Parts: sequence; C-alpha cells; structure tokens
Amino acid sequence: MDTTTVPSPARKRGRNSSVILTDRLCEKRVAKRSKFYDRKCRGLYVSITTAGVATFSFKFTDRQTGKQRTGWLGVYNPETFTVEDARSRVYGLKAMGGEALVETFPDQKVAKAKRGRTVGEIIDERIKWMKTPVKKPDGEMRPRLESWDNTASHLNRFIRPRLGKKLAMEVTKHDIATLSNDIIAGKFGRPSVSNARHMRKAASGLFNWAAEAGRDYVTASPCVNLPKLDPEHPRTRVLSEDEIKVFWHGLDDDVLLASWDRRTRLALKFELVTMLRSRELLGARRDELADLDGDIPRLDVPLKRVKKRRVIQQPLSDLAVEIVREALRGSNKQFVFASPLGDQPLHRKAMADALRGDKRKGKVRTPGICALLGLKPFTPHDLRRTAATLAGDLGFDDAWIAKCLDHAASKKSEVVVPSVTGKVYNHSKRMKEKRAVLDGIAAELRRIVGASAPGIDPEKHQPRLAA
Repeated sequence: MDTTTVPSPARKRGRNSSVILTDRLCEKRVAKRSKFYDRKCRGLYVSITTAGVATFSFKFTDRQTGKQRTGWLGVYNPETFTVEDARSRVYGLKAMGGEALVETFPDQKVAKAKRGRTVGEIIDERIKWMKTPVKKPDGEMRPRLESWDNTASHLNRFIRPRLGKKLAMEVTKHDIATLSNDIIAGKFGRPSVSNARHMRKAASGLFNWAAEAGRDYVTASPCVNLPKLDPEHPRTRVLSEDEIKVFWHGLDDDVLLASWDRRTRLALKFELVTMLRSRELLGARRDELADLDGDIPRLDVPLKRVKKRRVIQQPLSDLAVEIVREALRGSNKQFVFASPLGDQPLHRKAMADALRGDKRKGKVRTPGICALLGLKPFTPHDLRRTAATLAGDLGFDDAWIAKCLDHAASKKSEVVVPSVTGKVYNHSKRMKEKRAVLDGIAAELRRIVGASAPGIDPEKHQPRLAA
C-alpha cells in the first residue's frame, strides 16, 4: 500500500486575518478596503482604505444584550496615534469593564454616520451654512459669508466633480495636491494658477469647518503641507492716451455699439473717472448720491458692496456728475446704472461681458467693445489702474491715490506709517485729498479726449467732453 502523504497546500490568509499589528502595516497601500485584527490585543483591529487611511476600532460584547458592538478609536497617525497608542486605549477600556465600557460608545451610530459623509454631502451643508442670513454690524440680515457664491463656485466646479463621491474622512493631501496640479495643467478648462489657489482656499475652509467640534466629519484637514504654487503675475495693463481717446469716443457711438446698453457704457466711463470697483458702482442708488447740485457732490457706497466691508465716501468730479446725470435722464428707477430688464442694477459682470463680448461654446455671438473698437483686450479693473496711473503721472501722492482706490496706504511721502494708525486711530476719509485726485483725473481726461482720436471720423464723432 502506498503510504506517501501529499502535503495539502497552505491556505491563503484571509483579508480580515489576525496579525500582529505594526505601524508599518498601517502605512501600507491596499487594493481594496482591508481589516486586520491584532493578535496581541483581542478585539482591536485596523481598517485600511485604498486612499491609505488606517482607522482603529475595538470589538467587544455588550453583556446586557449579548450583542457584539464596535467602538471607534481613532485614525492612525505616526506622530499622535500609533498602534501602541491604540492598544493602550483598548487595555484601558477593558479595565473599565461592564456598563462603563458600553457607556463609552453611546453615540456609535451617530459617530459612524458622521464619518460616513461624502465630500458632496458636506459641500451641500457648507454652502447652506455660508448663505444663511445673519445680522451684520450695520443691522442688516445678509449671508453669513457674503462672498459665498464665489466659494460655492469653486467647490462645485473643482472639488465636487473629483472628490464628491468620496468619503470626506478618506480625502488626503495627495488628493488635494493632484486636483491642484490638474487645474494648473488645464484639465478643468483653461490652465490657471489662480483657480488652483482659490480651490485650495475653498477646500481648506470646507475641511476646517467639517473638523470643528460638533460636526467632526473629519479628524483633520487634508489641506496642510501642500506644495507651494507658482506666484501669480499681477496684471499691468494700462490704457495709453490714444487708447483712452478711442475708448471714450467709441462708447458714444450708438451705431457701432448698438448691441451694448448705453448705461453699461456709461458705467465703464464712470469706473475710469471715479476709480471705484465694478461691484461698488453698479449697485449705486439715487439715495446714495449726495449734494449732486452743490459744490461737494459724492457717492456714499455702503459697506455691504465694499471689498473691505467699510463705507466709502467717494467725491464726484464734475465729469462724474455729468455721467450720473445722463444715466438718470429719462429714468424713474432707483438705481443709477439700472438694468434694461427692470428696476434692478446691471449684472455684476455686465461691464466685463461688454468689453470681451458674448461667447457660447467658444464661439463669439456678440463682439465685445474692445474688438469693435480695435483695442487690445482689457478688463474693467484695468480702468482703475489706468486712472491711478494718470494720477501718479500728475504728481499726486501715492497715499492719496490709495485712498481713492480704497487701498490701505502704508507710506506717505516715503515715511512708513504704522498700520495701527490707519486701522484704529485715523478714521478721516481725507475727502479733500481724494477730491483733488479725482478732479485732477477728470481734467486730464478732458484734455486727452478733447483731441481727435485715431480711427475716429471727426465729423461723425464730435468730441463730447461730458458723458
């Protein structure tokens, strides 16, 4: 009889096998979510996701019900929560025994539900939180974060498509860095370092908010120690005198620019003359105009429309007053630059769209003002820079110009001024200085546009010094 024995093949260790847990094991990469139970400490196990997140949990039997329960211990961190830390925690829990052990995890289902939230779910909750109206210092009820729509745009355009279905607690800094690199590489449209920077800011706000006590959707933000982005190059576009001539007189050509509303064109002039931001001037109301018929006309911009959330009192030059008067002529609407669609201000992008044109799917439907006038493309913000440059060329102090731009001036006459002076003690609007600058710009613009402009038929386009 053949007594040869054939050894049976060794069985593969199961996916949820028992091993001696080590820190190195917690840092390994797995093809699919895996659980490893610790031989040294009964009941302790680690769950490792494909994203490389290792989570410690503890299984025990509830003696009152006879059912097995699971207690969540924490996420592996080589510096703050290692395998030995998890074992020590379990030993301590076992020493408590009985009811005390059960009471340690009373909200296990709630905690598990929080940890199971996807990025898309917390984005929805974050947006709802941001746009919830709260009482502001001026007494008005406005969204908690007034720029919530911009933040929501970056969350929805970049983070949701890539990470929306992923569990929030599984997102790593590698995910954020990869998304940032893809934005810069143009995988989300035009390559943009600015969009990558804004995405990171939105993501950081999202995960810091999600980690706050009371939410605990994540244990820590993954937006830490990310690679530095390349610096963005500031725009330097300034219109030359010839371009200002073409632009100013071109805005008066109702035939050539028939596609663009007259009040939109007046708003562009107004930005060049007043140095206000688009958002600040487009919402201007009749009741915000002061002393329009007097010697010291001005526009009071409420803080809710101002970037730095502070009231701006902007003096109006005689040229600015002429623009306002034309914008109000024949209108009974409350807004100076009213939309043709009703008693509401022009859309916040109306001026930018008018300059660059209307495009759909990459095709130009309505040529922009720059193209129609043969000008190198520029933005409404470039008009502010152009006005500031004119003021500088006229010899005005940088600190005066900064006040007109609503910038915090740090120097005056080459002398450094402590920042606390401007923030706490000096609340003067420096109206005389601002008025001097804006009156000087108005006079310079009158000089520039008073001459015939290249490319403009002087008989067809008579120089119109007023609006």
